Order: sequence, then C-alpha cells, then structure tokens
Amino acid sequence: MIRSWQQALRDRGLDSWVVLGYGGVVALFLWTLAQFYIPGKGLSYLIAFGARQEEARLSKIRKLDYFVAKGSDGYDAQYYVQIAMDPSLQNQALKRAVDSLPYRGRRILFAATAYAFGLGQPAWILQAFALQNVATWFLLAALLLHWFPPRSWDNFLRWAGVLLSFGVCLSFRNALFDGPSLLLIAFGVYLLEKNRPWWSTAVFALGGLGKETNLLGAAALLPKFSDGGRAWALAVARGLLAALPLALWILYIVLAVGGKSGDLGARNFDLPFVAYGRKLGDVLDGLPDLSAANAGPLWSLLMLVTLTVQFLFLVLRPQWSRAWWRIGISFAMLMVFLGDAVWEGYPGAASRVLLPMQVAFNVLVPLGRGWRLVLALGNLTMLAAPAALESPTGAGYVVRGPDALLYGEGRQKLSIEFADNWYPVERHNNDYWCWSAGSAALSIHNPQTAPVAVRLRFTMNVNAPRNVRVLLNGAGVWATEMGEHSSLNVVLNELQLLPGPNTLDFSTDSPASRIGNDPRLLAFRLQNLRLDVQR
Repeated sequence: MIRSWQQALRDRGLDSWVVLGYGGVVALFLWTLAQFYIPGKGLSYLIAFGARQEEARLSKIRKLDYFVAKGSDGYDAQYYVQIAMDPSLQNQALKRAVDSLPYRGRRILFAATAYAFGLGQPAWILQAFALQNVATWFLLAALLLHWFPPRSWDNFLRWAGVLLSFGVCLSFRNALFDGPSLLLIAFGVYLLEKNRPWWSTAVFALGGLGKETNLLGAAALLPKFSDGGRAWALAVARGLLAALPLALWILYIVLAVGGKSGDLGARNFDLPFVAYGRKLGDVLDGLPDLSAANAGPLWSLLMLVTLTVQFLFLVLRPQWSRAWWRIGISFAMLMVFLGDAVWEGYPGAASRVLLPMQVAFNVLVPLGRGWRLVLALGNLTMLAAPAALESPTGAGYVVRGPDALLYGEGRQKLSIEFADNWYPVERHNNDYWCWSAGSAALSIHNPQTAPVAVRLRFTMNVNAPRNVRVLLNGAGVWATEMGEHSSLNVVLNELQLLPGPNTLDFSTDSPASRIGNDPRLLAFRLQNLRLDVQR
C-alpha cells in the first residue's frame, strides 16, 4: 500500500518525503492550536485582552468568560473584536472602548465576518473572531500549493517559510488581520493568473476593507508597459473599483462616527529608512543582553535580515511582467516609509505588515543551488516560529491537593489571583514567573466552609539589595534580607487559609528599578509558585 501511494504521488510529479514534510507542518500547527484552547474560555487567549482596558470594555464582552492578561494593556485584537459586536459602529460605547474608532473602524471586513459567523451572539462572535486566523492558515496553506507544490525541498522551504514566518505566526498568535489579508491578496493573484481580472478586482476591493494597505495588492492589475492604452485604461478603471468600497466606507465612518477620516494611525509612517535605522540601532544595542529568557533582540535581527534580503532582491531584480513582483515592489516601497510604531518592540509589526513581500520573494527567487542561500536568508524568521507560537504562559501558579479540599460548593476551585502591581506571567521552558512593580499582593480564594492548611513554595529573585516580607491576612509569615542579584528558594508550611478570600502581601522597603533594556520598573520576581493543600 505504501509503495502504491508513493507511486501515485510520483505519477503526479510529487515527492513522497516532501509531502510528509508538508503534512508535518500541518500537524505541528494543529498541535500548537490545541495548546491555546482554555476550557471554558475557548480560544480567547489569542485575542490578547489586557486587564488595564477592562473598565472601558463593552458590557456585552465583560459578561463573557474570556482570558484577560493581568497587568497588561492588551493588544489590537481586543479593540477589533469589540467592533465585531456591532459592525455598524452605531453603539456609542465603542467610542470609549476602542482607542481610535475612526481609524480601527476602517478595517471592518473581518469584524463583520466574525459577527456573521457568530450569528450576532457575543459569545460566538468572540470565538469566531479568534478562529478566523485558524481557518485562514489552512486556506492559505492550500492556496500556496498552487505556487509551491510538494515536488522538492526547495518548494517546501518557500511554502513553510510563509506559513511559519513571523508575520503569519504573530497574526495567528494575536488574532490580527494580516494573515487573512494575505489570503485575499494571494487569492486575487490566483484569479488573475487564471485570467479572471474582474473577479480578481472584486477580491482586491474586498481586501481593502480588511486593511488599507491591502489595496497595494491591486498593483497586480497593472498591465505590461508594452500593452496599449486600452489595457492601461482598464487597469485604471479596475484600480478605482478596487478602492471604491473603502472610500465609501470611510465616508460612512465620517458621517456616522465622526473623527478624523485621514487618521493613518499614530507614528505609522516616517521619512525614508529613518525608523528602519532606529530599529536596527535598538537591535544592536540589545544584543549584548541576549539570553535564553531575553531572545527578543535575536528575533528582531532575524526579521531585519529577512526583510532586507527580500527588499534588495525585489529592487535589484525587476520583473514587471510578473504580478507578484508588482505586489512585492509595492510593499517594498511601503517598507521604506514605515514608522516607529511598526518597527518597535520585539520583533515588531513590520514582519506581518509586509507579508505580501515575503510571498512575492518566495515565488520569484529562481530555482537552483546558486539561489538557495538567498532563499534561506529571505525566510530566516521561520527559525523563530516556536517562540512566536509559544503557548499560553499559564496562570502563574500551580495548585495541588485532594479534590475534596481543592473544590468547594458549586465546584468552585481554590484559586490565586495576582493584584494589579504584578506584571503579566512569563515563562521559559518549565519555569514561570511574575515580576512585581513594588510591593504587591495575591488574593487566595478558599472555597471550603472551614480553614485549610497549605504549603506554599516559590523562588524569590531580586536584582538589587532589598528586604522582603510576606504577610498572610496581615500577619507576618516570612521575612528576609536579600543581596544584589540573589535568589532564594522558600517553603512556607502550615499556612492557614480562612474560608473565602485571603490576602498574601509581598512587601519590600526599596523602590523598583530597571534591569538592562527592560523598560519596566522591577522589584522582585516570584518564580514557580506552588500551593499544596495539606489538610
């Protein structure tokens, strides 16, 4: 049977081992997806809700059960999913819930599709919004087979280089619109190559409602220089039709919402290569502090190398007759003018904003050994896919004990909640931790009707000398003096938790300070917190 399967693949010009490699990438993505599912909360982790935005959030979302990152401002998807609750933008609460409704409201397409797939039900809309990137990944994987069929490992690198790139991984990881936008652009080119220019125009027009920069994909509609005036007139007409839906929607926003219709987003653009140069300088400054737990500068360096190689290839090897080159060079020119808001951070948003440039690069790089180094350099960010797709960091603690003691009436479980003075949970391999911004507290809920005795274990790390005290419900249970860059394993036995809420305070007498290039003020790190219910 195996031999007949291999023969069937060979008859189609496919390599069986390469096909297995493609299947391995799909299996890896399925396994990764499963890691993001949280019982009771679904895939809401992907939307990156931040606790600091909780009060401004729409009430119909606050009533749902979803994951919220403590001590975090969250990320862009938390605004777009609120627009998805009312894509007409008529809900007046959106002006308070969304940081810039006139700007974010322009990207209405995928908010509207989430509303449609969720049948207008808030809980379903929330999950549909996160699932869109999942569906996009599989559809994009299938569509890219048109250009990169599994015939060689060279094609595997091109196919996987897109699907495991920073841009696609971060779009999935944060429920953003870049992955779905790339799918529409690629589908538009596919239709054009199948000699369906008007259908291609319709797809590019639809894409403009997903992200404004998607309209750059309509560069594929431009004819060859040698074509006559009629061809250029048709191209202009198609370009205007592609831009029309977005123009009409912006007019609607001005009339219905108000605000500045010309808002392009804060700091999104700058003079040529100015922000690029600043990003390069920041990366080089951060490399000396590189470590296993601080790999951000390395990932950013890989991104810069990848984008620079793609840019130089497209600029130095013009191929106007190829639709993908016309799209690629359009996004290469966009790269020149990107501002700090797109480059800053580790690795930064540029890798996903410029995703069409990566597909164009992979389609256009010639076959042959002489080009393999160029191809590899243009796909370096796939090396960081495991970091980009790192699964949820967890709650920052582990609770163990007999079910009879862990669960109370109504199956309420003994739980720990970090107060606002803790930063979000971080993780590396099997270690997890939270930094504090100074003295900070934990709230421990005991669901039993009687006190329980527990053992608390954790590692305390500090960067500067400080005294640290731990108090349970106001009574001191541990205190120590710690030196600079010191670490201490702590075990506290026989702590009595009263029924209901209990407060565990971690206090310090010294102010927080910065460590290396980390912009946060840090006091101490609570690592591998474990609570064992004893009796």
